[in-house]
Amino acid sequence: MNPNNRITLRVWGDFACFTRPEMKVERVSYPVMTPSAARGVLEAVYWEPQMFYLIDAIRVVKRGRWISFRRNEVIKVISIDNVQTWMHDPAKTTPIQAGGGAEDGTQRNMLALQDVEYFITAEIRTTPLADRPEDTSAKYIGQVERRARQGKCFHRPALGVREFAADFEWVESDPDAALARRAAALGQTPGQYNEDLGLMLYDVFAPGERAHGFRWLRDDELATTVPAGKPPGRGRSAASEQARWKGRLIKPQAAFFHAEIKQSKLDCHPDRVKILAPVATGGN
Repeated sequence: MNPNNRITLRVWGDFACFTRPEMKVERVSYPVMTPSAARGVLEAVYWEPQMFYLIDAIRVVKRGRWISFRRNEVIKVISIDNVQTWMHDPAKTTPIQAGGGAEDGTQRNMLALQDVEYFITAEIRTTPLADRPEDTSAKYIGQVERRARQGKCFHRPALGVREFAADFEWVESDPDAALARRAAALGQTPGQYNEDLGLMLYDVFAPGERAHGFRWLRDDELATTVPAGKPPGRGRSAASEQARWKGRLIKPQAAFFHAEIKQSKLDCHPDRVKILAPVATGGN
């Protein structure tokens, strides 16, 4: 691990649900944020195919209170065929109806967390797609810092599920020192939270696989790789389609680890914790 590549964000919100995969119908949250959810928050602020995040640690400021409620959910999924039909003739499609007794919706219980706050520390690494001299870790750290300081994001970060929005801010100092200051401001004892959480979802993608990256080719690259007279579109051969992108296509592969919080800190770095899935922390 390179300590110079680390960043820290403070995130907080009114509600959170980091769903246990074995209870995805009637949702039940883990007691703290998962590394997968932490990665989602960071990627909402900034992400490019030339870089990726390795979650280093999650520090718990507010563990939150358990809260149970019922909400409306949809039981149908929009298919690609329906989307393509809607693009050509919206009148031929029927929207999914949810809530109020609609046939496409249902009511389900959720056991969530209320009033949570965390410090997310992550390491930024580059992928093999960072093939230009300017594509360095320092560049991406600067991008994340500028966007976080200004409150910018590609989409609103969420605490587990999209409807539970998260607020965030850049943390300038050492995360342990920042945690101590924040605990003092709340009248808490720093590092008071210790718990063995047992098996926890680490991520839906193995960290080593994400190190390879994936991106579509730029226009100047397409001009040299795609045969003339065959613009990108439907009906292309597999070989022609493959020439439009670089990197590696990866499939979701759930990875788990033994989660243990010591002095309010959940250690998550794959170099230090045992992840129950084939993993390599490649990249540059």
